[in-house]
Amino acid sequence: MKLADARADVAGFTLVEVLLTLLIMSGIMLSMTQILTAARTSRDTIHNIQETQLAGPAILDMVERDLRGLFVYDRAREQHLRVKNRVMLGLDGDSLDFVSTTDSLVLRVEEERFVRGDANEIGYRLRQSPTNDQFLEIYRREGYGVDLEPFEGGNFLYLHDRVKGFDVQCFAADGPDEEPIDEWGSGKDEEQVGLPARIEVTLTLELAPRLVNEQLRIAPVDRRTVVYRRVIRLPESLRVEADQIPIPAVPKTPRPSTPGANGAGGTPPPGGATSTAGTPPPGGTTSQTIGSSGADK
Repeated sequence: MKLADARADVAGFTLVEVLLTLLIMSGIMLSMTQILTAARTSRDTIHNIQETQLAGPAILDMVERDLRGLFVYDRAREQHLRVKNRVMLGLDGDSLDFVSTTDSLVLRVEEERFVRGDANEIGYRLRQSPTNDQFLEIYRREGYGVDLEPFEGGNFLYLHDRVKGFDVQCFAADGPDEEPIDEWGSGKDEEQVGLPARIEVTLTLELAPRLVNEQLRIAPVDRRTVVYRRVIRLPESLRVEADQIPIPAVPKTPRPSTPGANGAGGTPPPGGATSTAGTPPPGGTTSQTIGSSGADK
């Protein structure tokens, strides 16, 4: 009986052993948590970089495609292109407006069917982000068809919300020493109308955290900005003077010649004589020349 009681007193773990076990388990769990957090942060960082790398070129591809379809037929040079230099929140937020032959992205209902416009008013506008005062939002403006105010109105298509800059510069000539022009077609300079030789568009985006509310730590790379630049050269065939702009017109057709004007069958002029054999003019004699014989002599 005494031996059983002695064994009962010896069995079990001491308090020091329990605390030591808890300390070891806590270290293991902390290491696993750090590994999982680092893996999730790396995954989100890669996702953010891929999204930004796809979004920036996609927006510039859209801008270039619209500019390649510039429409200047039967339009005044003041309505070819307008670039305005704008600054919002200390960031470049320039606007770009023109008319393009790019098919409209927004469908329009005409006679109970959806149609797309062949020539549309296109623009790119920015505004302050309503959710974050450190960024701008960029939109694509599209107006169906062309009206008397090609730089206003239309529908706005959202493109991106973490824009740190959208800078548009025009160059009157294509050369390395040309000075950039911040505004074009705004009416301030009569020489800066029509189309420039080239346009340079610079778009600056900042990487956005994928999980803002759940992510415990944001990698430093997530706070960096990425700059994209695109140079677009416009063809000389579009950069013409005002008197060389093609306009629609009805061609003049030549007036038809009067029948009988060359003396071949027709109504004779008043007081004239006919050349038909055997038919004398009023008060005259015949001048028969066909089938004459020696008896006539």
